[in-house]
Amino acid sequence: MSATDVIREHARLIILRDISEQPDRRWNSEALREDLESRWAITRTRDWVHEELRWLEDIGAVTLVRQSSVQIATLTQKGLDHVERRIVMTGVKRPSPEV
Repeated sequence: MSATDVIREHARLIILRDISEQPDRRWNSEALREDLESRWAITRTRDWVHEELRWLEDIGAVTLVRQSSVQIATLTQKGLDHVERRIVMTGVKRPSPEV
């Protein structure tokens, strides 16, 4: 697996976790981009985040709505099941066990 693939898998898990932490399980792409950069040192463009969100939508982990220049992502049950370790989605890093 390439370094690019590892970063994408980590970013996808971070995105799902960030959305799962929101009270309504929705979050916008710019807030996600800022979190990836500030907390995790994954510095990418908003377009890159949009690509990852579309990929997550394609596998059923989120649903997306375009709002002006950002995407609003809503976590699906499948995405939550991955975050909570009930299922494994290929292409998304597996969450660490809670200690």
